[in-house]
Amino acid sequence: MAQNAFEYKAKHGHYPLWNPNLFSGMPNYQVALQGKSILPDFTTILSLWLPKPMNFFFLACICFYILCVALRLNPVIGIFGSLAYAFSTYNAIIIGVGHESKMLAIDFMPLLLAGMMFTFNKRYWLGLAVTTLGAYQEIAVNHPQINFYFLLVAASITIAYLVNWIINRDWKHILLAAGITIGAALVGVAGSAVTLMTSYEYTKATMRGGKTISIEGDSVKQAATSGLDTSYALRWSLSKAETAVALMPEAFGGSSSKTLDENSHVVEKLTDKGVPEGSAMQAASGLPKYWGGMSDPSETTAGPPYLGVLVCLLAVIGFVIVRHPLRWALLAVTALAILMSWGKYLPGFNTFLFTHLPIYNKFRAPSMTMVIAELTVPIMAALTLQYILYREKSLPTGQAGKELLKADFKKILYALGGVLALLAIMYVMLDYNAAIDQRILAAYADPKTGNNDIARAIISGMKADRKAMFGGQVLRTFAFAAVLLGLLYLYLKNMVKPIIVVIALTLITVIDLLLVDKEYLNADNFVSPDELMSQNFTPTVTDQQILQDKDPDFRVFNSSGDWTQESRTSYFHKSIGGYHPAKLRIYQDIIEKWLFAGNQNVLNVLNTKYLILTNPQTNQQQLQPNPYAYGACWLVKSVRIVEGPVQEIQAIGNTNLRDTAIVQKTFSHAVIQPQWDSTASIKLRKFDNDTMDYSFSSSKPQFALFSEIYYPYGWNAYIDGKKAEYCKTDYVLRGLSLPSGQHAVRFVFEPSSYKKGANIAYTASFLIAILLLGGLFMEWRTRSRVNKSSSH
Repeated sequence: MAQNAFEYKAKHGHYPLWNPNLFSGMPNYQVALQGKSILPDFTTILSLWLPKPMNFFFLACICFYILCVALRLNPVIGIFGSLAYAFSTYNAIIIGVGHESKMLAIDFMPLLLAGMMFTFNKRYWLGLAVTTLGAYQEIAVNHPQINFYFLLVAASITIAYLVNWIINRDWKHILLAAGITIGAALVGVAGSAVTLMTSYEYTKATMRGGKTISIEGDSVKQAATSGLDTSYALRWSLSKAETAVALMPEAFGGSSSKTLDENSHVVEKLTDKGVPEGSAMQAASGLPKYWGGMSDPSETTAGPPYLGVLVCLLAVIGFVIVRHPLRWALLAVTALAILMSWGKYLPGFNTFLFTHLPIYNKFRAPSMTMVIAELTVPIMAALTLQYILYREKSLPTGQAGKELLKADFKKILYALGGVLALLAIMYVMLDYNAAIDQRILAAYADPKTGNNDIARAIISGMKADRKAMFGGQVLRTFAFAAVLLGLLYLYLKNMVKPIIVVIALTLITVIDLLLVDKEYLNADNFVSPDELMSQNFTPTVTDQQILQDKDPDFRVFNSSGDWTQESRTSYFHKSIGGYHPAKLRIYQDIIEKWLFAGNQNVLNVLNTKYLILTNPQTNQQQLQPNPYAYGACWLVKSVRIVEGPVQEIQAIGNTNLRDTAIVQKTFSHAVIQPQWDSTASIKLRKFDNDTMDYSFSSSKPQFALFSEIYYPYGWNAYIDGKKAEYCKTDYVLRGLSLPSGQHAVRFVFEPSSYKKGANIAYTASFLIAILLLGGLFMEWRTRSRVNKSSSH
């Protein structure tokens, strides 16, 4: 979906602001955007120019290690925490499915938190430098949902430290820490002003900004919401028991793409019913292994947010025994993340948050909140190891630390025992049902007799499989817990040194995580650039036929697949469909009301010149030209004024839109009823992403429609160089009243948000460079003075 922007930049030297190849046209802000800055590419530098995907993992390691330094942890423990954070299974999953901006936002969370920790621990200059860099990088990757989750973590930690400072009456430190953190963060945020300002403006016009109508089947009603629909936003929720996948990756079957195999209990149950073994095995291989909260066919999951069993167990121990300002903060925000991840399975709580927590109603997929736990749990695990093995009060012999460990050992046993007991209780108490079971019952029931014995046998076998999966993962957790206790016991008995314990835990954790990660990111994900292009971006015969058309502006509707979830068509053509998690609201309404039904009227006004269909005989794509497309622009005989958006969207389904335009009453002041002139004409002369030129001629006033998506935040109309007011027409298009005579008409996309944001970001880039370099220099200077004074 960014290919058009890349081609435009190659030709003009900069990215366009409008993308015509995605959903008939939308701002390019969320696809490819470029501002002016003096700063280097810190992402590439910090990841040492490593190739994808290793750069993502390495960057996560580096940023988390800096956080461990800020927390004053032993270097070996820092390595343990960094590897655990980087190779958390969710990271491998999102890299595998291409969510690179999300991964980069996850990478930089520890860096920003490290800046806060340096500041909170009174290393002010270093805190200033790292917070500035961290805030800039975290915002610059442009993933507001991950930014929001980080803010919850930062707020929780700040409150915990603030309470401690207030108790100690450390007012000066409070003022310094607040000034440095807030100031550095604001400068870092300003460095991404162009992204933030355009995104904020764009959000108001998208699905995430609310809606004015509600479409349910054939019914259209007035609505007034300020965010996503609750029912939509709370989809992709973890079931309550599914939280256990944080330490038991295969307890709920892994990903939605996995299926049962020949060892499934389904085979056994079906053969008992007289089904041939081959048929039973074939039936099992078509059944889903995953049975968690997203097992409904309308929801899928690419895999579990597995954090590492030892990492989770160490964190639980830490929440019980570690005395650190972070303990309660990390526990509180982790618990909040788990409750939020339950989404629709905890409706009262999450609906309340969705309604009252600022900007939370702009986000979907509650299961994503486990990103918070992905950050907090490894931090707590690292703090636990530091507390157990390298406690500050320990004497050089280590005996004092071990005495303290002996005193805490019962608490450690209770903590681990509590976790294991809870898992055992879950194993016994779960009913092992899944949302998909009812569909399976319906699919395998005999339509003539209604007999569902076979369907019930399948469900019974699947439940047995689920119970075996969960039980096996519980036993796995018991084994890891025994290893952890064994290592701590050996350390307590002076049989191994602390570093051996940490190295052993690191090796076990990394091997464990990599084995699970390999299920979701493996050799199958890796292809050469040539192979990638050949498989995905070589034009088909259909593409080549369309590309021969040199008309400067027309659209293509590829209905041969899920056209709202694919972007390949956008690579070559101006597509009716595409993929984007934040489509324009008016376009989503048109999709739901008319495009899903393939309404010819709407396809015509969108200038859909070609349709790509699937030939039912050959199952191959075939091209169907649409001779009825209205073109890039046309003149109508009349304008019909309707009351509001409900009437407008309904009217376009039963109106001859070639002759009549539909305009809401709100825009009636901008409409002059046309006087039909058979000799009148309007034609597109030049198409550029951000500029469109038309020539118009008529002896009487006319009303012109332009087959371009209405977006009020930046598109301006000009008649002979003078700004003119245009209006929203036919629900998604632009309409313009034109006076008689010959005129040059131009539409220009010139959003003030981009210009202001670019200027702010460019200025901020100087401040970021100054604060980063100045902070590092002053930290070095301060440390040098301290070292000199201590040496004397």
